[in-house]
Amino acid sequence: MKITSGFRPITRRRVLIGGAALITAPSIMTRVAQAQEKVVYVNTWGGAWTAAEEAAFYKPFTEKTGIPVKPVSPVSIAKVKAAVQTRNYDFDITDAEYYQAEVEDLVEPIDFSVVNKAALPAGMIRNKGMADVVLATNLVYRKDKFPNGGPKSWADFWDVKKFPGNRALYNRPVTMVEYALLADGVPKNKLYPLDIDRAFKSLDKIKPHIKVWWTQGNQSESLIRDGEVDMIAMWNARAQLMIDNGEPLEMVWNETHLEGGCVYVLKGTPRAKYAFEYMDFCAQAKPQADFCNRLNYGSPNPEALKYMSKEAIAKSPTSPEHIEQGYFADLEWLQPRVADLKERFAQWLAS
Repeated sequence: MKITSGFRPITRRRVLIGGAALITAPSIMTRVAQAQEKVVYVNTWGGAWTAAEEAAFYKPFTEKTGIPVKPVSPVSIAKVKAAVQTRNYDFDITDAEYYQAEVEDLVEPIDFSVVNKAALPAGMIRNKGMADVVLATNLVYRKDKFPNGGPKSWADFWDVKKFPGNRALYNRPVTMVEYALLADGVPKNKLYPLDIDRAFKSLDKIKPHIKVWWTQGNQSESLIRDGEVDMIAMWNARAQLMIDNGEPLEMVWNETHLEGGCVYVLKGTPRAKYAFEYMDFCAQAKPQADFCNRLNYGSPNPEALKYMSKEAIAKSPTSPEHIEQGYFADLEWLQPRVADLKERFAQWLAS
């Protein structure tokens, strides 16, 4: 059956084709508009982190290049996947776990015609990502609960008789497997290759004593601040901020997990050139130092120490003292194994 309209017959096939055009046209128009937009959208953690980024990176970059930087929070690997799959980009550059972003092929190779690799120290380039900050996950305990001194190692954290009290750990498989091995007597410089079976036997011992497996940074803060737990594994900058605000906490640097947070440019984003310009700017020593002077993280660029205050250095994971006490994961070993490790950890946690 045909329906006529003016001089052109409208068949069912023409209706379907027209409908498809209406469905696809907006996404095409969106990508065209995105490609013409001279701006960088940054997927960021929010809160104090974004405020420090704005002061150290966003505003100085815009002043230098004229390119605005706009934050989109929070960081979400699910949103990264959705953007790449639909090619509808709410943001162009993101923080992400190195091994996850690389394995899932969600990011662009670094464009070294824009990013000046020669100016960057060894270790800042991570295949397709650039390390922009060094973070630590530390053992933290309440001093009012342990007035004579609390746990000083992960073996102490595991020792529920010597150090009784409520405990919380970070729901992050890689770090917790490492801590379990350290608690079982493996030296930090011999953690890798990880003995996964040994690690889970060690985790079995502490599991009944863990009150909360936290997933969000603000959750870790409230747990230890409110006294719901007496000791916890948590991010150094959050713990330091609480200490600076008068909370009776002690942060242990021995056997702390250190990691270089990486930034990536999303695969296929039409604003990639601007995003790589932003990446290049963020790698430089002065902006890195400005960020670390505001939040107590460390810089993967050693030259940043020249521009950091003595107080910031003393609280930084990359101070000469702290970096010697901690350890970094072997990311090359982890990369092909992390998916299986996450699955096993999730099943273990649910059992």
